Amino acid sequence: MSQVVDRRLNGRNKSVVNRQRFIRRFRAQIKEAVTEAIGKRGITDLDRGEKVNIPRRDISEPVFRHGTAGRRQFTQPGNREFVTGDRIARPRGGGGGRGGGEASDSGEGMDDFVFELSREEFLDFFFDDLELPDLVKTQLATISEHKFKRAGYTQDGVPCNINVERSLKGALARRIALRAPHRARLRELSDELEQIDEDADETEEQRRARRSALEAEGVELRRRIRTIPFIDEFDLRYNHRVRQPQPTAQAVMFCLMDVSGSMDRERKDMAKRFFTLLYLFLNRNYERIEVVFIRHHTIAKEVDEDDFFYSRETGGTVVSSALKMMHDVIVDRYSSAQWNIYAAQASDGDNWHGDSPVCRELLIEKVMPCLQYFAYVEVNADERQRLWQEYERVSERYGNFAMRQIRSPADIYPVFHNLFEKKPA
Repeated sequence: MSQVVDRRLNGRNKSVVNRQRFIRRFRAQIKEAVTEAIGKRGITDLDRGEKVNIPRRDISEPVFRHGTAGRRQFTQPGNREFVTGDRIARPRGGGGGRGGGEASDSGEGMDDFVFELSREEFLDFFFDDLELPDLVKTQLATISEHKFKRAGYTQDGVPCNINVERSLKGALARRIALRAPHRARLRELSDELEQIDEDADETEEQRRARRSALEAEGVELRRRIRTIPFIDEFDLRYNHRVRQPQPTAQAVMFCLMDVSGSMDRERKDMAKRFFTLLYLFLNRNYERIEVVFIRHHTIAKEVDEDDFFYSRETGGTVVSSALKMMHDVIVDRYSSAQWNIYAAQASDGDNWHGDSPVCRELLIEKVMPCLQYFAYVEVNADERQRLWQEYERVSERYGNFAMRQIRSPADIYPVFHNLFEKKPA
């Protein structure tokens, strides 16, 4: 019997396959642990790994043992304290190795298995069931991948790309073309041989010499026909493939945050947490999505990430200023015919009394026709403000306009999940 000995050196990532198999097996337990970790840590601390405890009852392996038929009760030999029918009391403490109890001189057990998720694995579980809604436009622009497309045939290539049918057709055409003159000459020789005996001007000796010459020429022509190769290197044709750009859909997300005086520190913190989660989610799942940050009070400004989250500028509240700026940016840089446009807005709903109807008109007439999706989050509002009431009219008009309320940090993830959960096909 033959034996195969694998002497290849193990790579640095030799345990990757086993690790992925372990994660698939205990996916439910790891998912539950990740959900618990989200509630314990701040959203700004999501971008790191996590230690997961796998209960010992879940890591036990099934074992087959030989047993006897039926049900039997018996007492093992060597016992001096119990008789058949006695119940054995559970040991006090020290029985599970979990800590938190008093020392004991009896009992044994097994600790829970501690498994540490990497940053990438933790985020995979965290964003497992989330996606941007309705990313369905087909306008393509940014090139990130390529694909190979058939582009006829070529005379150069590798053996695995040989097109047999095309090569045989070429060989057949070459053989026909090369044999045609010889076959035509052979037919002429045959006619000449038949006319030799009918020629009265030649002597017998001349006819014999001429017949010999014609027959020799025929033999040479047949030899040439036989030496034409069945297939030649010239006949080979290879499948030709060209590297063609494979474009991907492009999208832009607008983040609008109210930083007016009515947005106290607690409300701003919850808004920042929502946008931090959104920003992390976008960068995690969509490499070709651009993010535009707009913060506003009485006036709106397009800022970078640091200013969006950490600038201390404040003032009154004119929400329409942010919507106008977003529309101007869309017109200037992001054509709705070429971009999938999304927007998320966070505010406490407190707006200048004459500005809320303006916001409604802006959304209905200018902004929403350009957008794929708009998510409005009202942060810790004591009661629904006039802005919410106007936005409800927008929601009735457009099905891709979503509204939710966040009253405490515990509501951030459920609201985010509800806004961006995968929709049934």
